[in-house]
Amino acid sequence: MTKITPTNIYRHELIGLPVTIISSKNRYLIGIKGFVIDESKNMLVILDRGKPKLVPKSVCVFRFTLPDGTQVDVDGNLLIGRPEDRIKKLIKRRW
Repeated sequence: MTKITPTNIYRHELIGLPVTIISSKNRYLIGIKGFVIDESKNMLVILDRGKPKLVPKSVCVFRFTLPDGTQVDVDGNLLIGRPEDRIKKLIKRRW
């Protein structure tokens, strides 16, 4: 398995990563932080202070902390789709 880095985060599992919402079209979502506990096509479920929060990917910019401590900001629009479909999108862009 490859090490997760800022350049390949789109190809990796997000569940378990620490995350903070740093920007959003919905001001009530800004500042939610915790761990990603689940992911669907359009949502991330973040465990924030012991409570799961459903967060739409399309309206947020997420700051993920990678296992080595590196922080990377990701536009949620790039995460839309099932995790397995994100890999297919990246491969098609390279053709």
